[in-house]
Amino acid sequence: MANLHLVARLVVEGFITGLHKSPYHGFSVEFAEHRQYMPGDEIKHIDWKVYAKTDRHFVKQFEEETNLKSYMLLDSSASMGYTSHTIAKLEYASYLAAALSYLMLKQRDSVGLVTFDEKIRSFMPPRSVNSYLTLLLKELQKTTSQARTNVAATLHQMAERIHRRGLIILFSDLFDDPQKVMSGLKHFRHKKHEVIVFHILDPMERFFDFKQDGVFEDMETGDRLATQPWHIRGDYRRLIANFVNYYRRECSANRIDYLLVDTTKDFDRVLLHYLIKRKRIGG
Repeated sequence: MANLHLVARLVVEGFITGLHKSPYHGFSVEFAEHRQYMPGDEIKHIDWKVYAKTDRHFVKQFEEETNLKSYMLLDSSASMGYTSHTIAKLEYASYLAAALSYLMLKQRDSVGLVTFDEKIRSFMPPRSVNSYLTLLLKELQKTTSQARTNVAATLHQMAERIHRRGLIILFSDLFDDPQKVMSGLKHFRHKKHEVIVFHILDPMERFFDFKQDGVFEDMETGDRLATQPWHIRGDYRRLIANFVNYYRRECSANRIDYLLVDTTKDFDRVLLHYLIKRKRIGG
C-alpha cells in the first residue's frame, strides 16, 4: 500500500483545487477561502494578514471550531481483498478513509476509526488534533483483509458503544445478509446518529465481464463453482442490481446517505458527498 499520508494530502489538495474551478466552490472548506466582512460577522474571524496586504476586511469561512465526532467503520473481511485490476477494495477504501481523515482534521472535526471483519479488530476513538492523523494512517496501513464478514454485529456493537450523536461512515462491500445489515444501520439512526454508507464494489463484481470459463472461489468460505460466465451473466447482473437497489431504497427510506463506489473511479465524488453531508449537519 502506498504512503497513505502522501496519498491523503495529494487527494485532498487536488480535490480542493478542483472545487475552486467548479460550481461547488463554496465547499472549499477552510482552504484559503475568504469572503468580504459583513456587518454582524464576528471581528475575531477577520484575517488580519489579508487586511495588511489589501487594506480591506475579509473573514475566513468555515474557520470556527466544530465538535462533530465522526467514526469511520472499515470492513476488512476477506472479500474486501478482491481486485480485478490494480487496486483491491480494501486498499481503495483505506485511501478514502485516509483522505477523509486528512480533510476532517483540517476542518477541526474529531475522527475515529474502527476496523472489523467477523468481529471488531481495532477501535480508535475520535480526536481532533492534527497529530492523530499519523496514528490513524498507521492503523490503516497495517490493516489486511482476513476472515469472514459480520457487518451487522459490528454495527450493533458500535451503536450501543457510541453515546454521543455523531457521524457514522461505513466502508464495505456489504456482502452479508442485507436485512441484518440494514437492521444495524437503523440502530444508529434510532440513536440519532447521521450515517453515510460507501458501498465499495469492484467493476467485475457489478458486471461479471469475465471472458473465459473458470472456477470461481468464495474468498471467505472457500466454496468453488466451475461455470461459463456468459451463461450466467444475465442472471448475475439482475441479482447484483437487486442487491444494490435494496440498499439504495432502504437507506433512502431511513434517511441514510448511500453511495455506490466503483474502485476504478477517482475519489472526488466520495469527498464531495461527504462535504455536502457535513454542510447539511452543520457545526
